Amino acid sequence: MFFMYHVQKKVHIRNNLGSMDTRYLFKRHNTWWVKVAVPKEARDALGFDLRQSLKTHDLTKAQEKRWEIVESFRDQIKNVQNELSLPLADKDSVQTFMPVTDTSNPQYYHKVVDCQYACPAHTPVPEYIRQISQGNYTDAYMINWESNVFPGILGRTCDRPCEPACRRTRTHEKAVAICRLKRVTYDYKGNIEDRIPKLPEKTNGKRIALIGGGPASLTVARDLIVMGYECVLFEKDPFAGGLMRTNIPSFRLPEEVLNEEVDRIINMGLETRFNSEITSMKELLKEDFDAIFVGTGAPRGRDLNIEGREEAKKNIHIGIDWLTSIAFEHTKSIGKKVVVLGGGNTAMDCCRSSLRLGAEDVKVAVRSPFSQMKASEWEIEDAMNEHIPIFENHVPKRFITNENKLAGIEFEKVEAVFDENGKRSLVPTGEDPVIFECDDICIAIGQDNAFEWIEKDIGIEFGEWDMPIVDKVTFQSTNPKIFFGGDAAWGPENIIWAAAHGHQAAISIHKFCSGEDLFDRPMPGTNLVTQKMGIHEWSYDNDISQAKRNLVPHADQAISLKNLKVEVELGFDEQLAFEEAQRCLNCDVQTVFAEDLCIECDACVDICPTDCINFVNNAAEEDLRNSLRIPALNLDQPLLVSEDLPTKRAMIKDEDVCLHCGLCAERCPTGAWDMQTFLYEEAKVYS
Repeated sequence: MFFMYHVQKKVHIRNNLGSMDTRYLFKRHNTWWVKVAVPKEARDALGFDLRQSLKTHDLTKAQEKRWEIVESFRDQIKNVQNELSLPLADKDSVQTFMPVTDTSNPQYYHKVVDCQYACPAHTPVPEYIRQISQGNYTDAYMINWESNVFPGILGRTCDRPCEPACRRTRTHEKAVAICRLKRVTYDYKGNIEDRIPKLPEKTNGKRIALIGGGPASLTVARDLIVMGYECVLFEKDPFAGGLMRTNIPSFRLPEEVLNEEVDRIINMGLETRFNSEITSMKELLKEDFDAIFVGTGAPRGRDLNIEGREEAKKNIHIGIDWLTSIAFEHTKSIGKKVVVLGGGNTAMDCCRSSLRLGAEDVKVAVRSPFSQMKASEWEIEDAMNEHIPIFENHVPKRFITNENKLAGIEFEKVEAVFDENGKRSLVPTGEDPVIFECDDICIAIGQDNAFEWIEKDIGIEFGEWDMPIVDKVTFQSTNPKIFFGGDAAWGPENIIWAAAHGHQAAISIHKFCSGEDLFDRPMPGTNLVTQKMGIHEWSYDNDISQAKRNLVPHADQAISLKNLKVEVELGFDEQLAFEEAQRCLNCDVQTVFAEDLCIECDACVDICPTDCINFVNNAAEEDLRNSLRIPALNLDQPLLVSEDLPTKRAMIKDEDVCLHCGLCAERCPTGAWDMQTFLYEEAKVYS
């Protein structure tokens, strides 16, 4: 009876997973694509990953067609690796087997928790999702606040690097709606004031200047204030928030949400100097600060200097400046016909804002193919849901004027051509020019930093693109007193990156002020806790929900398109939040294997619904990956390799497709497999 229960459970999971097997597949705008990750050593030549459209909407056809393309990608990768390889060592010294996995290294299990590993701030995603499923919204919020600082803001605006990494994308098509669940923690939290870290009775006498009031500077302040530092924030605008306030429209990020999370940090004891633009770093260095952090973002929008630019300047707007003008209510209208140039998130904000300011005909034109737009997929979908057309492969050639007034814009049609190394060129098609009539144009083709206020004789060296040379571990510039983070360090990124930078910069500033080695970084907090409650019972829910990703409710367009202040996404209610939380596979509950208890009965192999467990002879990695029951071709995901067992075989588990369902541990007669929750907390200066 016991055996039959496990067999039936395995069959149930397998049957439900079979049709949903999306390994190496992802969906973009209802079309299936193949994607294979490129190993680090080959990324300079091939990029981060290799992709190809399967040109089908049908999952079954995509499943059939993918393997040929996967193999061709693998051949490309192998060829590059061979070209880059060093001369072969002596034959006797060549490693012929994979080393035993060092699970004592916290980064091993951390990497297996794909969502947390992909998050720049390393938020414990499965842990806070479990809290949501139990109705513990305040606890879930604080887990987020400790790592990403702005759960309410990021739950609405994050670029979601965690979601493409979600294990469900490899088994069930759609990722867990992690970002929207983050928002849930904000929307339903209780009072948290008693949970905010208390300040020491006395300061430590060290003063830190923070330039720019964006997320990076605010994170540094939050972390250092509780250590007794006096932090002074310099902000050129009358409010803190940086580009979160000036460049994210209110219909995406309501002002009250922004104010609450920004003011919480200010009220911890941050001294603010608003309307105070720093115009000289040399002068600031003369003041009594022990360290300076630069978090000024990338505040300069790129222009497009083509024919007609000067004549039409009154009706041509730089995207980020125009959004800032809207945020401070200096701009309240725009022409009836608007063209937005650019394919990033700023372009999407510009076109959607145009509708709400009275435009009736809004178009987006992008140089690249539609599939290579830089905007997040959900940002593009939101724009298209508001009936804004996006024209791909359109290169602007001239602004058309009539009596020194903008009348339209002319484009050249191009197509993307890729060479053998994957480098893209935009080649004219020879078609007739395309002309769009318009009253206004928004240019949103990129952002740059602006460091004219940093003198060249104060010890800060600048490198490529006139960016400061900043150490990627310590965030310290070549002037040891000055640190950079957020967009100011290496160019435009999302808010979550700024928060991650802020944590690390705070550690470095503390060590600098204490006279310690900046490279001696604190270790993350980790532990492994068994979830066993009985012989075959677990303290976590290991049932795998087959529910599809829930759609978030939206405000009525008839209302939202007429008002910049009306938030478009309404967020999950508690029932939808629970249902979505149930889709999480609990990837932080690890399958822990004990060689000394294993009797090699292969019961775990038989019961595994994804065939990820193998008992085979160890070998060199390439041979081993290809010898498994299902070849493990995703090199970005590790293999769990045991010591040799009595039969000289080793247990090899492919972490790429393991569901953490616990069937192996339930079925094992000796307890060689255990399910243990792995808690990983990124180090902070005050932890």
